[in-house]
Amino acid sequence: MEDAQRTGFLFTTFNAKEKSPFERLFDIFQELITHTSGDFDEAIAWLRQLDTEYQLTDDDYTIEDFIEELKRKGYIREEFKDDPTQGGQEGAEGNRGPGKIGITAKLERLLRQRAMDQIFGKIKRSGSGHHKTGKLGQGDEHTGEYREYRYGDALERISMTESLKNAQINHGIGNFNLNENDLVVEDTEHKAQMSTVLMIDISHSMILYGEDRITPAKKVAMALAELITTRYPKDTLDILVFGNDAWPIPIKELPYLKVGPYHTNTVAGLQLAMDMLRRKRNTNKQIFMITDGKPSCLRLPNGEYYKNSVGLDEYIVEKCYNMAAQARKLHIPITTFMIAQDPYLMQFVREFTATNRGKALYTGLKGLGEMIFEDYENNRKKRIK
Repeated sequence: MEDAQRTGFLFTTFNAKEKSPFERLFDIFQELITHTSGDFDEAIAWLRQLDTEYQLTDDDYTIEDFIEELKRKGYIREEFKDDPTQGGQEGAEGNRGPGKIGITAKLERLLRQRAMDQIFGKIKRSGSGHHKTGKLGQGDEHTGEYREYRYGDALERISMTESLKNAQINHGIGNFNLNENDLVVEDTEHKAQMSTVLMIDISHSMILYGEDRITPAKKVAMALAELITTRYPKDTLDILVFGNDAWPIPIKELPYLKVGPYHTNTVAGLQLAMDMLRRKRNTNKQIFMITDGKPSCLRLPNGEYYKNSVGLDEYIVEKCYNMAAQARKLHIPITTFMIAQDPYLMQFVREFTATNRGKALYTGLKGLGEMIFEDYENNRKKRIK
């Protein structure tokens, strides 16, 4: 008698895929180029220092080989500027100044994908770009729950497996019959589009006290941008930065984002964010604000700046509350991700949030991305004006 064939799972020791010298250096380089805000020379200088300390390369594959391979793969390019001190036709070879290496759009996209993988995990691409409302009905996202067939339900929503099972239970195998009372459909949820504005504080305090706060904020912005454009392509994301003033930035500029010698003009940021959202046709609108400091600046009607970094200035704070109330009237909730945790600043954010009826999350740098992703997912519900 032959032995029965054995079935089951075979478990073996996990062997990680061996990386090439380029892949090992490229992982480090992507992190460095993000920290240096796209400055290739500075990133390579850091990489050389790490190579000296940890022997990342050998004679068979050097940093110079790595740079050449970056060029061949289209991740970096040499950029020339016309040198006005040289004669000849503009743009001619002899009229070019020294070249500077910059990163390409291909690498910019890869940095966004990497940030999304780091922060949100390996999220699979979805063909639709809508958001759940939490209301069951004739929508287009499956819930995994079933109900009886109703007149008007689309035929493609009928679950044949569950309907046939009902027919067998109701009529028996011997007298099999399928009628309307046996039909079962899978419930779905309606979805709604979402328009989001992400505000990033680039005041000087984002790099004070020996802590780099701008890089995590920048990574979150890149991850959120990649998430929305790949998983929810019908949603919109606008990004603005605010210091003494506020201005929008395109997604492709995120890797180059730096802090400046600025105060924090929260009012200007909120004004610009609401102007952006007023132009959106979507019903669902929201503002995410990443900040670590108190509002300390306003631009007066005459164009001058009113600044006060000492404590909480009552005049500036009152303007912030007014903006929160305006956003509430426009049905725009503001979620504030507060990196600093000073008690008096937390009290300001609590009152600001209460005025807007929004949300405040007090977080350090760790876990910031996960919080934003969770809040973005939770806000996927329809708000009717």
